[in-house]
Amino acid sequence: MRAARRVLDAAVQAAYDGRRRIVWMEVYAGAKSQAKYGQLLPEETFEAIRKFVVAIKGPIITPVGAGYRSLNVILRQELDLYACVRPVRYIVGVPSPMRDPEKVDVVIFRENTEDVYAGYEWVAGSDEARRLIAYLNRELGTRIAPHSAIGIKPMSEFGSKRLVRKAIQYAIEHRRKSVTLVHKGNIMKYTEGAFCEWGYQVAREEFADWTITEREIHDHYDGQVPERPIVIKDRIADNMFQQMLTRPAEYDVIATPNLNGDYLSDAIAAQVGGLGMAPGANIGDHLALFEPTHGSAPKHAGLDKANPSSLILSGALMLEYLGWNEAADLITDGLIRTIQRKVVTYDLARQMSNVSPVKTSEFAATVIDNLGFPPSL
Repeated sequence: MRAARRVLDAAVQAAYDGRRRIVWMEVYAGAKSQAKYGQLLPEETFEAIRKFVVAIKGPIITPVGAGYRSLNVILRQELDLYACVRPVRYIVGVPSPMRDPEKVDVVIFRENTEDVYAGYEWVAGSDEARRLIAYLNRELGTRIAPHSAIGIKPMSEFGSKRLVRKAIQYAIEHRRKSVTLVHKGNIMKYTEGAFCEWGYQVAREEFADWTITEREIHDHYDGQVPERPIVIKDRIADNMFQQMLTRPAEYDVIATPNLNGDYLSDAIAAQVGGLGMAPGANIGDHLALFEPTHGSAPKHAGLDKANPSSLILSGALMLEYLGWNEAADLITDGLIRTIQRKVVTYDLARQMSNVSPVKTSEFAATVIDNLGFPPSL
């Protein structure tokens, strides 16, 4: 976070020459909050984000036995940050296991508040699990083994539609070509299948002038996409993993339920160099919380060696969300130019030939030096 803040401040200064600046206010969550307040997520943190509208956070750890499934999930649910937005594209020079990683350029909209991440589950053999299983077997004809663990997968029309709506709005605003609904509706017909149908309803009823389906292209346009419309399509989740490996250039904006989105966003990030290069945002109707896609690494904390790129790029997303596009573009260009010069931290250096790693602080300083210089693409 120290490195990312330096880059963000420098980019804003370079873009606006003092006319705009970031005033930082630290709020607390996780271990640091526990030490200061005696609790992991104080109400003050929620109040501050609600008041100031945007926030950016580094990785935080949910202690074992803390009474929370995940502090990140609690933040998203309590603040109703229903869209987890993860842009994934290749930066030239980053080591990748793919032959053509530059073909990957997608933005994933993952539903944040429903699906199995809602957290409605009970321990195998518990009184709650036995009672629920007995009811389902007796009243609804299920055949669940009595000592099973059990969970509930809620997916609502309201939650699904607002996620797809935000994905389509993003596609329109950013001149993207398609929105793909990724689901497992061939098996889970009334949850994931409904997500897909509700997504098509949103496109048909609210964005008819902007969207067209693959079937309509086939039936009325001889397979040729008209000039303006955004193509709405859907893919079965397991097939989508294969498609992103073999035909990534065919996909643009992706809208998907929670669990699918969790797997898919990490898998696609691996194609372009890993989670260390993947920014993230959790966005609702009025609030936004930006964060790196990767998890925490306590053993590296404070050692000045971890890759800050994911957090720096998440900061660029925050500036873009605020409408400070000039500063956001400077950050992206500066980071790309830095990596092209093979100035990288240990995680990338160990995958490259004859490259010595730099410290986190040195990487940030080089990004700052490269602000305003376009990359040599």
